[in-house]
Amino acid sequence: MRVPKQLNWEEKEFDAEVLDWIAQQNLWNLWVPKTYGGLEMTLPEGLVKLRSLAKCDGSLGWTVTLCSGANFFIGNLRREVADEVFRNPESPVCFGGSGGVFGTAEKQGEGYIISGIWKYATGAPYLTHFTLNAKIQKGGKDVLQADGTPTVRSFVLGKDDVEIIKDWNTMGLKATATHSFRIDSKWVHGKYSFVYNELYQPHTIFKVPFSVFADLTLWANYIGMAWHFLEEGRKVLRTHKSLTELENTIKSSDKLMMDYAGQMQGQIGKGATFSETFIKKVHRKASESVMLLSHAIIEAYPILGIYASKESHPLNQIFKDYFTATQHHIFREGP
Repeated sequence: MRVPKQLNWEEKEFDAEVLDWIAQQNLWNLWVPKTYGGLEMTLPEGLVKLRSLAKCDGSLGWTVTLCSGANFFIGNLRREVADEVFRNPESPVCFGGSGGVFGTAEKQGEGYIISGIWKYATGAPYLTHFTLNAKIQKGGKDVLQADGTPTVRSFVLGKDDVEIIKDWNTMGLKATATHSFRIDSKWVHGKYSFVYNELYQPHTIFKVPFSVFADLTLWANYIGMAWHFLEEGRKVLRTHKSLTELENTIKSSDKLMMDYAGQMQGQIGKGATFSETFIKKVHRKASESVMLLSHAIIEAYPILGIYASKESHPLNQIFKDYFTATQHHIFREGP
């Protein structure tokens, strides 16, 4: 996988040439149905693509993963909203946002007044639409579910309704520009709200439970970055026990990930659903795999000498990108 130019990991944003290439390749729309101009990839196909992008560059893979993963919500949008946003857009549609519940949505008439500050919106400068989760309120009080917990809904808003807070300052994944964003008392019609388990598109991919989808797509990034680290490491030191162990760990992780993807693709095609036990198993196995990859990279790092410590060397970039990525809350919490 090659982009049309050498990416500079110190850049805090992708430039126009890279963004144009992403749009030309239609990468924001990996999972979007063809009827809406997307690539309509299967789960295994999409994971292979994401892995190859992450192997090319960590920020590239991570940004496409999170933004195409947000465009995945087309399956949860009402048809009228999906038609409005994805049919004949003025520019390539790119969703992104925050998975945290950092704000509120006060019920008012047919819509909600949304306020709050949401963290970690990958690709914030590149987004055409922001997605967020908010606690539903009425009269300033949380609307509770039957079990006493707050009711939460997701929303999609245009970029003009959002103020980006440029606070992303990390050692790696710099060009992901994963900034925070603020919304101050913006009224949004209820049709722009959605929940993960309500589907409006029939395609197989949208029947993948979102938590498993998130696990697998992020997992593909860790594997891709680990492959890149191994390739660059072998340019410095052709063979070593630690590099062999890293290669074996990568291959095992990759096989396990693709086995799960293939298994799920087949089961969904037969009309099967997935139990909470299975969902938890995938998360546990993915988390264990990422931990093994991390340990293998750390074991290999000291044998690569000063090269791996030079800020201008790809090994240094990959190491920083990888371990910045492991701080995502899904895998930071462990199995």
